[in-house]
Amino acid sequence: MDPSTLISYDHNEELLNAQTHIWTYIFSSLNSMALKCAIQLQIPDTIHKHGKPMTLGELATALSLHQTKCASLYRITRLLVHSNFLSKSKLVNGEETFDLTINSKLLLKDHPMSLAPFALAMFDPTLTEPAHHLSTWFRNDDVSPFHTLHGCGIWEYAGNEPRFNDYFNKAMTSDAKFVGDILMGDVVFKGLLEGVESLVDVAGGTGTLAKAIANNYPSVKCTVLDLPHVVEGLKTNGLNLDFVGGDMFQFIPSADAVLLKWILHDWNDDDCLKILKRCKEAIPCKDEGGKVIIIDIVLDIQNYNINNAQLLFDMALLSDAIGGKERTEQEWKQLFIKAGYDDYKIFPILGSRSVIVLYPS
Repeated sequence: MDPSTLISYDHNEELLNAQTHIWTYIFSSLNSMALKCAIQLQIPDTIHKHGKPMTLGELATALSLHQTKCASLYRITRLLVHSNFLSKSKLVNGEETFDLTINSKLLLKDHPMSLAPFALAMFDPTLTEPAHHLSTWFRNDDVSPFHTLHGCGIWEYAGNEPRFNDYFNKAMTSDAKFVGDILMGDVVFKGLLEGVESLVDVAGGTGTLAKAIANNYPSVKCTVLDLPHVVEGLKTNGLNLDFVGGDMFQFIPSADAVLLKWILHDWNDDDCLKILKRCKEAIPCKDEGGKVIIIDIVLDIQNYNINNAQLLFDMALLSDAIGGKERTEQEWKQLFIKAGYDDYKIFPILGSRSVIVLYPS
C-alpha cells in the first residue's frame, strides 16, 4: 500500500512543515555542540576582553584559529546568533560584528555567576552518551542507561574517575553559586530564614550555597553534610559553618531547617521517602520552627506551564540517574504526605526551579 494514501493532507505545506520539524529534532544536538565549541574556544571571553563588538576577522585572529577556518567560524557564529547567544550588527562599511547577549555573558569564565562549568560537564560524553542506549535499556533489567553504558552508577563512576568527578563538582559548584546569588537577594527566601538559628545543607558538596547563607546570615549556624571524601579537608574560612562527613540515608544532624538543593530529583520515590524521613527526624515540629527547604523542579505548578528545559532535564535524569525524575506538584505532594509532612508551600522564584518548604506534623 502506498503510505501516502494512509493519511489525507489538505496541503503539501503540512508535509513540508513536518519534515522541517523532524529535521529540527534530528539535528538539535548540534545546538549543544556549537555552544560547547564556543565555550571551549572562549568566544564569549574573547569578545568580552575586546570590549566592543568584533568582526569575524578580528574574532578569528584573537582566537588564533587556523587560517582556513574563518568561513567555518561564521557558520558557528550564525547559529549562535540564531540561538540568542550572540547578537549581530553592521558597521558603516557593511561588515558584520558580533557581541554578547545576557545568555553568553553567563558563560564568561570570570563571571561571578558563570554557568560555563555546568555546561561543559553536561556536554561531557560521560553524561550524553547514555541517552544513545535508552532503547536498549527499555528492554533490559539495568537500573539506568548509564549502567548499560558504563557498568555502574554515576556516583560510583565519579568516585573512580577523577577527571569526570572534577568536572561534575565544578558544575555543581557553578550552579550553587548561581542559585545562591539569586536567593540571597530574594525577599521570599529571606522570609524563610527568619527565626532559623541552625541549618543543615544535605549533600551540599563543597558548601558553596551554605557559605552564601553563612555570609549573608552570620547568626545562622550552617552545617554541610556530605560523604566523607567530599568534605575532607574543606575550610570554613572563619564562617559560622561546619562540614560533617556522613550518609544522608543514615543520619542528618539536628537543626531548625534542612536544605535539599537539587537532591531529591536524583532519587526514586522510595529513596526520597527515606531522605525526607531523616530530615523530619532532624528538625523540630512546625510550631517550634522546623522546616525543610527543597530546591527542585515542580512540573505543571499552578499558573506555570511546563517548559522545554524542564522536560529535557527529566530526560537527562532518565538517562543518567537511578530512578531520578522531575515531579509534578501532585507527585511531590504524595511524597510529602507519606513522609509525614502535613503542610507545604511552593515558591516559583528560581526560573525553571522552585523553592518548596515543608512543615512536619
